[in-house]
Amino acid sequence: MNQKYRLFRRKSGVYYIENRFTRKQESLKTKDKVQATRLFHAKNEAQQQPEINLHIAKVYLMASDPAIGKRTWQTVMEEMGKTKTGSTHERWIRAIKDKAFNRIRHLKLIETKAEILLAVMEKGTVSTNIFLRRIHNFALDMNWLLCSIILKRHWPAVKHGQKRAITWEEHCLIIQREKNSERRAFYQLCWHLGGSQGDIANPWGRKHRTIVVRKFD
Repeated sequence: MNQKYRLFRRKSGVYYIENRFTRKQESLKTKDKVQATRLFHAKNEAQQQPEINLHIAKVYLMASDPAIGKRTWQTVMEEMGKTKTGSTHERWIRAIKDKAFNRIRHLKLIETKAEILLAVMEKGTVSTNIFLRRIHNFALDMNWLLCSIILKRHWPAVKHGQKRAITWEEHCLIIQREKNSERRAFYQLCWHLGGSQGDIANPWGRKHRTIVVRKFD
């Protein structure tokens, strides 16, 4: 196993360690070689022990579930897609093409840390947050995760952007550019009734609908 730190001494005689991956340097605050060497080995051992524990855990887990060491987030997305049909399946296919998911597609579930999922949501949109939560919970329900990577109370809240109705000028532009006479008439009907396209097209499709009020100058 590669060591995380390397030991070196500066011209001042003080010993330092350097992280081989981040290149960050840290003073050991000693000029004594023996003491510096002990601190150096302690740093590396402290870093290696969690990795050793993880390898041991993988051995035990693979005995009961051979695929646990190979299952990635892309696997979860694909398996979850098999549970959906029709237009729901089409929406799911579009959702998982989100570029923000590229960071975890081929990442193994067993090696995923909370900060990685948080970084995915930070890079993505509201939709990324919603669908990643569903993917995470599906993996949890299938016992592909031993426990939640992010606890429910720590999951970032979904924050939708502010919504508004279109102005008269925006409505006029839409009407002018629309070449289909039936669709143009439909847009005009939506404006005069003060409803969204979904509300007007299917007023009884949901139990609760929010009517969008026109914005007047």
